Amino acid sequence: MQTTDSPTLELAKDLISRPSVTPEDAGCQDLMMSQLAPLGFAEEKLRFGDVDNLWARKGKDSPVLAFAGHTDVVPTGPEKNWDHSPFDPVVEDGYLWGRGAADMKGSLAAFVTACERFIAAYPDHRGSIALLITSDEEGPALDGTVKVVKALEDRNEKIDWCLIGEPSSTKVVGDVIKTGRRGSLHGHLTVHGVQGHVAYPHLAENPVHSVAPALDALANEFWDGGNDFFPPTTFQITRVEAGTGSNVIPGECLVHFNFRYCTESTAESLEERVVAILDRHNLKYDLTWQLSGRPFLTDKGALVSATQAAISKVTGRDTELSTSGGTSDGRFIAPTGAQVVELGPINATIHKVNECVSIDDLDTLSKIYEQILIELLA
Repeated sequence: MQTTDSPTLELAKDLISRPSVTPEDAGCQDLMMSQLAPLGFAEEKLRFGDVDNLWARKGKDSPVLAFAGHTDVVPTGPEKNWDHSPFDPVVEDGYLWGRGAADMKGSLAAFVTACERFIAAYPDHRGSIALLITSDEEGPALDGTVKVVKALEDRNEKIDWCLIGEPSSTKVVGDVIKTGRRGSLHGHLTVHGVQGHVAYPHLAENPVHSVAPALDALANEFWDGGNDFFPPTTFQITRVEAGTGSNVIPGECLVHFNFRYCTESTAESLEERVVAILDRHNLKYDLTWQLSGRPFLTDKGALVSATQAAISKVTGRDTELSTSGGTSDGRFIAPTGAQVVELGPINATIHKVNECVSIDDLDTLSKIYEQILIELLA
């Protein structure tokens, strides 16, 4: 077991001690640059709105291997429910405890220390190494990676390979890597009726009654069968709200729903099919859409091969390629043509009380990141 003088552990502890709840960065990016600048990384701060973003690059040539990550964390909830103060990192029983330990300050620390060792061993490596770091991944994600990617695209600065440090592992580090993500499409539906007294329903029109058969149809619709890379598209109702009192027939019903969809469907086709179902039920409604991200997939190529090889060389295990889970900032990077892979710690405690990561896993992850650098840029 590693001792507390592990450089990766020490940097992770320092990052966790900074309460960077979205959109706060709390000095995390400056801390990372304090170790990256001596390695030859040029710093570019890109602040949009209340969000701090960092683009740090070493080298001017292609290919570009970029590590993407976020310094922001989700709120802790009541601190009394934690065994230790969430922003007071504690090392105990072989684990590092604190908000962001697994998602994803441990990954940030691992990549920085991987760069330190790789550059010391290969000072004349080919291509470029870059880091794209934001403080707006856990929140609205409007002023973070999406804006940085646009700034890079506007000046024709391309990322060839992108390694995202999201916690992808399930049981042991490296057992699962994400090579794609499903798209996410939100629908906000308001069904209009006529408000009235419950004793006089003939003088009113109950929108809850009107929309119920349509919701049943949507919930039971076959959207697609998925494919070799993605599970079938799913539809889930996330919110239903109506009514002003026990004796009042509501005048409108609010319904929110979400599609997690694969490459067998498009946002446009799903929108059209929803509208057709609603119209078949003769509803009076307003409907707005919010597209959080389109599906993306990195099937085969240099990055996937290098990641698999690195995991095998460091841990001796094979890895599963997966597209499960929610969205990530990869949805903003993949459309530029970059190959995208997500690899990080075990995700069992992310966003939970008492979030933690194994100290050994942090050092293993740093070695895997270093080996990916060797595979691609040595």
